[in-house]
Amino acid sequence: MVPLTVADESGTGSVLYLPSIRSALRHAVPVLLESIVIPLIAYYCALMVAGFRGALIGALAWSYVLVIRRIVRRERVSTMLLIGTVLVTLRTAISFVTGSLFLYFIQPTASAFVASGLLLGSALLGRPFTQRFTHDFCPLSPAFLARPNTRRFFVRVSYLWAATMLLNGLVVLVMLLKATSNSFVIERSAATFSLTLCAVYLSIMWFTRTMRSDGITVRFGAAKSP
Repeated sequence: MVPLTVADESGTGSVLYLPSIRSALRHAVPVLLESIVIPLIAYYCALMVAGFRGALIGALAWSYVLVIRRIVRRERVSTMLLIGTVLVTLRTAISFVTGSLFLYFIQPTASAFVASGLLLGSALLGRPFTQRFTHDFCPLSPAFLARPNTRRFFVRVSYLWAATMLLNGLVVLVMLLKATSNSFVIERSAATFSLTLCAVYLSIMWFTRTMRSDGITVRFGAAKSP
């Protein structure tokens, strides 16, 4: 776990030291590789060898291997990996039965709508998924997460991400209906990346402002030794 330092737990004149951008990326890249990049590679490799149905099975098998390996090693199953595995299972089942390439591409769009609903529901229930996602990329101490202002932030930022996922789903759906098959993948990736990057930036700015209102200054990078 990346160390976290809060100078004063009371919140008065506190300094919250978050990992540097480089450290956060070092922690996040393995999660992204195992839950997104490698399943895509497994899919396309299996597609060339075993065809469409074989590709579906290959991508799904990799996701389950990751989950089972973590359970056997008694390691934490990241939220992104867990949700990704559930969505890939549904996507594979539908595509395998129908054999439709269109349905295969439209399912991630539907998944965006589902994710938006889940984020909204988790916020309404007071158990925001955004808090678990943050732990995947930047682990925070239980004491800090229990602070009232911190809990309120994660609930509220869930609404931002729910809106982002909804907008992403609508944009990609329009692209899927209008774009050619050759350009769709590139356009979808560009749109999704742009929207996600904006949401990440807004989340960070919102977080620093919320912490400031709680008497905490957020600084990126390791705390300086006294």
